[in-house]
Amino acid sequence: MNRRLGVALAAATAAALLISGCGSSGESSSDGSVTLKLVGADYGTGPADTTQKYWQQIADAFHAQNPTITVEVSTINWTDYDTKVKTQLQNKDYPDILQGVFYPQYATNKLIAPLSEVMSKPDAGTATFKDALSVDGVQYAAPFVTSARAMFYNKKAFAEAGIAEPPTTWAELETAAKALKAKNYIPYALPLGPEEAQAESTLWMLGNGGGWKTGDKYTIDSPQNVETFTFLKNLVGAGLTQPNPATYDRTANSAADFAAGKVGMQFNGPFLTATIAKAGKLGETDYATAPVPGKTGPVQQTLGVADAIQAFKTDDASKAAAIKKFMDFALSDEYQLSFAKQYALLPGTQSALDSLKSDPVLGTFSSLLPQSVQFPSDEKWTATVLPAVKKSIGLAVKDDPATVLGDLQAKATGR
Repeated sequence: MNRRLGVALAAATAAALLISGCGSSGESSSDGSVTLKLVGADYGTGPADTTQKYWQQIADAFHAQNPTITVEVSTINWTDYDTKVKTQLQNKDYPDILQGVFYPQYATNKLIAPLSEVMSKPDAGTATFKDALSVDGVQYAAPFVTSARAMFYNKKAFAEAGIAEPPTTWAELETAAKALKAKNYIPYALPLGPEEAQAESTLWMLGNGGGWKTGDKYTIDSPQNVETFTFLKNLVGAGLTQPNPATYDRTANSAADFAAGKVGMQFNGPFLTATIAKAGKLGETDYATAPVPGKTGPVQQTLGVADAIQAFKTDDASKAAAIKKFMDFALSDEYQLSFAKQYALLPGTQSALDSLKSDPVLGTFSSLLPQSVQFPSDEKWTATVLPAVKKSIGLAVKDDPATVLGDLQAKATGR
């Protein structure tokens, strides 16, 4: 997701600016017409599959049924999403509906409305992410699209390198990587660039019993995490990954390289299958998925990600009613499944998710969601930790891991 669930916004100063002005910028006219602004993330790879087209189709269909309501759509690519949304909100140019990332600080600051006020069925979303989209027990956003993560491996490359089975441990992964390198493949694609470094890092941390937090406390520089990034640094140093992980992104780089048949192994979500199909280099039988390898065995609980949709508060009753009507319309199973299949992701609503249980690709990933681990959902994560992680955690496989992780821990704790 990217599907990229963990994008950040706002420092404390930005929050202070936001508190001073509330209310979305859509318009309700004296003739009874209403204009809503929707800002969403772009999941496409270019003009041909931009999410702008997806939302515009929904907006047009909705307008046909509701002639007095117009929805103006704009989408932002994931790389620029946090910067552009942050600027827009700091300028108090609030959309009526924001899709992409849930920012708990905006719920705390009373800028966005509780989900019960903007959806007829606020419990329609998969319950896996309810807590992550809530503040003080109140849910403020719905899961719009979800995903889980697994290891993808190139079966053709494995056969050439004489690898019989996908690795289940780090030692086996390293051995497989050496064999793949000998056949001139990128052994393991390690995307620690700013697009989604948090997801890649989480999966490796989980493999060693680590993570971003232990209970309610941040433990980014824990011994387990330092050991994890030391192992990754050794992989990089031995040439068992692509060069420069800190500038290597998941969508533009690792996914594209895998789809081109250049990569032996990588961690990714179901959306990689769409990239593979579009590239046309690997057939459906040329690759497969397996559990994420851990230090001593497969990761039992993988990473689960949800991108959110939320609505800003308004004092205009006509606009509030229009927002609720559009939210119900846009999150219907018809459109949820359309989006999931177009971008090879999982729906956010439980009913749409249940309908994919037998899907040969998406069904496998949907079964991983209920027991998955999520990113932290506190304000410190979205406002401070995540931006720092995206910017600098890639340096942990180049410089001293303990120092890099220690700097991130200091940002998380304010020490």
